[in-house]
Amino acid sequence: MGWFPCTGKSSKNAKETLKERPLDQISSSSDKTKPNSALDVNKETSKDGGSDQIAVHTFLFRELAAATKNFRADCLLGEGGFGRVYKGKLERTNQVVAIKQLDRNGLQGNREFLVEVLMLSLLHHPNLVNLIGYCADGDQRLLVYEYMPLGSLEDHVHDLPPDKKRLDWNTRMKIAAGAAKGLEYLHDKANPPVIYRDLKCSNILLGEGYHPKLSDFGLAKLGPVGDKTHVSTRVMGTYGYCAPEYAMTGQLTLKSDVYSFGVVLLEIITGRKAIDNSRAAGEHNLVAWARPLFKDRRKFTQMADPLLQGQYPVRGLYQALAVAAMCVQEQSNMRPLIADVVTALTYLASQMYDPETQPVRPYRPGSSTPRTRREP
Repeated sequence: MGWFPCTGKSSKNAKETLKERPLDQISSSSDKTKPNSALDVNKETSKDGGSDQIAVHTFLFRELAAATKNFRADCLLGEGGFGRVYKGKLERTNQVVAIKQLDRNGLQGNREFLVEVLMLSLLHHPNLVNLIGYCADGDQRLLVYEYMPLGSLEDHVHDLPPDKKRLDWNTRMKIAAGAAKGLEYLHDKANPPVIYRDLKCSNILLGEGYHPKLSDFGLAKLGPVGDKTHVSTRVMGTYGYCAPEYAMTGQLTLKSDVYSFGVVLLEIITGRKAIDNSRAAGEHNLVAWARPLFKDRRKFTQMADPLLQGQYPVRGLYQALAVAAMCVQEQSNMRPLIADVVTALTYLASQMYDPETQPVRPYRPGSSTPRTRREP
């Protein structure tokens, strides 16, 4: 779940955005901030051009400590390079929430904290996680989100315990289409466009009915505007998901996100991790493993997740793999726009597969190894 930072130039646009609300303007207890005070920002304009005011709540540290029973271990949902995420219940509203406590010595610093507060205050879509509020109390930095009861996509496609339900084909396509719609909103509806920059399975959270939402916007950047083709910035992201041109040059475009989405789509289809050093030689990198197989449609069925046990539509598999192949093209100008990806995946998600009435592919357990976590 880590990031890999490299030196490079920063985006001017991003700096200008940060100047609008310096970190010291984010309230803390030393400023005698009242718990009910809010950071008011303009909501992103909707299609009809209208806008309104939204309020992001500020919390005192003691409120969030109480919500998580002093950050008790049994409230821990997960952790990564940024810190830990806890399940909590707000006393003032009885709302169940997810509280991310940034590690004071971790990779996500004040700048990323501020970016996330601003981005999620301004951007609203059914496929983006909702930010309820934040805490900047002394040196504590915490973010409060809506609670997503089914965890992350990563929890459902990798290292499954034997008793965990496997995602069926229909659910996988639903998740892929929804995640693509969230990305489409950032690229095409937000103004200026937003480059997500950290799309991966662990950042796609699932609500009731496996409804997907993009989360963790600390690395998001404002995209190029006018006649600019890219923004130049430090290379930050997650190994295995980073577009090759961005990793090599630091030049970030909307197509960089499309590449990352292609990797995620491959994970959804194949059940394999973006990087998996436990695999055989030549199969550590998912994209490198898949590229030669893309050239022969007869090998497409070999790429389907063994946990599907042959229960998928062959034509749908071919089409989904074709979309993934286009997204992970080495040349960024050969990748599709995310809007076209949404169109294709929305269609695939609408084609419901029923193993009771439709053909099931012969399943050969020896053809690929299912990845279930072994009990000790």
